[in-house]
Amino acid sequence: MSTENSSVAPSHASPSTVTGRRAALPLLVVLFASFMDLLDVTIVTVAAPSIAEDLHATQAQLQWMLAAYTLALGSGLITGGRIGDEYGRRKVFLASLAGFAIASAACALAPSAGVLIAMRLLQGIAGGFMVPQVFGIIRSSFDAASMAKAFGAYGAIQGLASVAGPLLGGALVDSDLWGMAWRTIFWVNVPVAVVALVLGVRVLPESTAERRARLDVAGAVLSALAIALILLPLVQGRDWGWPWWGWVPLAAGVGLLGVFVAYERELASRGGRPVLEPGLLRIKTFTAGLAASVLFFGALGSFFLVLSLYLQAGTGRSAWDTGLVILPYAIGSVVTSGLGVQLAARGGRVLLVTGSLVLAVSQTVIWVLVRDGGQPGYWPLAAALFLGGLGLGLAAPILLNVVLAGVPGRHAGAVGGALSTVNQIGGAVGVAALGTVFFTALGPAPSTADVFGSALATVMPWQVVAYLAAALLMLALPKTASAHQA
Repeated sequence: MSTENSSVAPSHASPSTVTGRRAALPLLVVLFASFMDLLDVTIVTVAAPSIAEDLHATQAQLQWMLAAYTLALGSGLITGGRIGDEYGRRKVFLASLAGFAIASAACALAPSAGVLIAMRLLQGIAGGFMVPQVFGIIRSSFDAASMAKAFGAYGAIQGLASVAGPLLGGALVDSDLWGMAWRTIFWVNVPVAVVALVLGVRVLPESTAERRARLDVAGAVLSALAIALILLPLVQGRDWGWPWWGWVPLAAGVGLLGVFVAYERELASRGGRPVLEPGLLRIKTFTAGLAASVLFFGALGSFFLVLSLYLQAGTGRSAWDTGLVILPYAIGSVVTSGLGVQLAARGGRVLLVTGSLVLAVSQTVIWVLVRDGGQPGYWPLAAALFLGGLGLGLAAPILLNVVLAGVPGRHAGAVGGALSTVNQIGGAVGVAALGTVFFTALGPAPSTADVFGSALATVMPWQVVAYLAAALLMLALPKTASAHQA
């Protein structure tokens, strides 16, 4: 998961602000928290089949376990960043970190799928408020010479979390420590959060933004409710039997999006700072980047859920074996992400299009491997996934900065916040839409690898189309990336 701070307002630091090497401990604290947040996506995906079996979760509930977290996380990024700017990034970070730990423990103790979904929602809200403070604290804690290294360390943590997630998730589920099975993937957050809290109370400096604005709470609520209503029939429609009235929430959600846009325009006309700057929608680069992000991260968000189900419930692999299969994807993304960032200033658009096309090829190869009910061995799957990881590393880390190169500098913060939010919402939409395609193809009572393989093969073409469409939209983006760190 890659997220950026929604606010680039100048920082006003207290006398306790530290710079350079003295900021090593504050950096360590926020990297602890970032690692925990980034780990939580892949680790849950690997454990999904075990969770479903233990809690007797329906297919729709399994989708909500992932979609609720990413939707809540994305919806909180911009508002969370502004709350930190207003009331102090240290205070908001520590409070959100404590909330994330409590929600993680509640997830581990969940007695039913419904409770787990609710706790995942709270966990996502806490994460949405915590993540923006990471970037604000780095900016206020480091001098200009050291800031690039600090963001480089954050990038390294992203890579480490992507590699560790599948393996740690598989190891924890299979080891069944103290008979807790999948519950340990949530318990593991608690000691990490406690260490970060203890250190954070002692070493984190406080900072606020010099330029502040009233929070657009109404806009945040309207947008989140609209997306939730749109997702509702996509996820639940299958369980409902696709009745006509099931599409009423979808229509209501689309209508509410119209209300949201109208409200944002009215707020901007009064000089407020809306969640989404309406003027951005008139910038071709921004709208193309927005649509490309929805398609790109939508395809990505659904992939590992359906792949994990196929590998475990379909082919009989253990959670650990599933983690080993997914690992090459993470390694591939680490291999090319550094290269992509280095070359983005010279050929950002080429890298984006190439990355999307490579992902489309990777999905096509997987489709060929499973379409006839075959059960490919480790190496064919690993090779296809490694190829996909190479594509992801080329495109995902630089998408925001390529878009930023095509918008006026004064809009950089708004664009960064909007795209970071859309990345998460796109993932939730992908889990809802493509997850439904998978479960519909799976049928009510699957029992063989052939059935799971056919269901996975049904999803692959849609993901290929999404990556190809994203590549076409990326052709409208600037040739090079902006050096601005949103």
